[in-house]
Amino acid sequence: MNQRISSENRMIVEMKNLILCLLCLMVGLGLHASSAHGDSLRIMSYNVHNGIGMDGKVDYARIAHVISDVHPDVVALQELDSVTHRSPVNVLEEIAGVTGMNYVFGPAISYGGGKYGIGVMSKEKPLNVRNVSLPGKEEARTLLVVEFEKYIFLATHFSLTAADQIKSVEVILKEALSKEKPVFMAGDMNSVPSSLTQKNIRKYFKVLTDDRWITCNGECIDYIYGYKRKKGKFTVGRKGMIEDYVASDHCPVYVDVYYGK
Repeated sequence: MNQRISSENRMIVEMKNLILCLLCLMVGLGLHASSAHGDSLRIMSYNVHNGIGMDGKVDYARIAHVISDVHPDVVALQELDSVTHRSPVNVLEEIAGVTGMNYVFGPAISYGGGKYGIGVMSKEKPLNVRNVSLPGKEEARTLLVVEFEKYIFLATHFSLTAADQIKSVEVILKEALSKEKPVFMAGDMNSVPSSLTQKNIRKYFKVLTDDRWITCNGECIDYIYGYKRKKGKFTVGRKGMIEDYVASDHCPVYVDVYYGK
């Protein structure tokens, strides 16, 4: 009886060792694959509707948890109040506080006694940040230019007006052309894949997400891009749209990109 129990214990130990070896092998292969492709980056874009859910509840933690579940390295966020009558707090600061990420706010307009605009959250602390004005007849828009050690991240929320969108593309191209590092862009572009705006953008930027995703009101208007005309290449790994229809009126999108080799 004792001999049989001892034999069973040995089998359990051997099985645990085999599982451990397999896990180590899988992790090693994953690290090798990432290294072979260059540096890796998980990018996310999310129009957070100022933290106001489709159930009418204001819940910044809910937005933060949607983001944290994706584990992004950098996130572009749109529709953020900063100390307004509608939201007497810095909404981006509230969300970042839950995620534990660094954050920068890009005010686009004065609104309700405070500011309204966009933001970027990141695991890595930015080296430099600039807020560049973009045209918008219905309201002024902005572009956040955020520099990190190995790449540049552009975050924006385009105007609803097609003419303003086209002018905004021209401003963005000047920014991208002036950079030596790989450039990525993300945001709510308020334009569908077949639009002239998107056709102009795609002359210079590769869409890293999927045009078939329905991100808001039955259309695809939220995107992540990689700038084509820089030294080095980038490849796309895993990508997805989070089908959360309660936390905001937009579904967030994300992509894993490998770059630098």
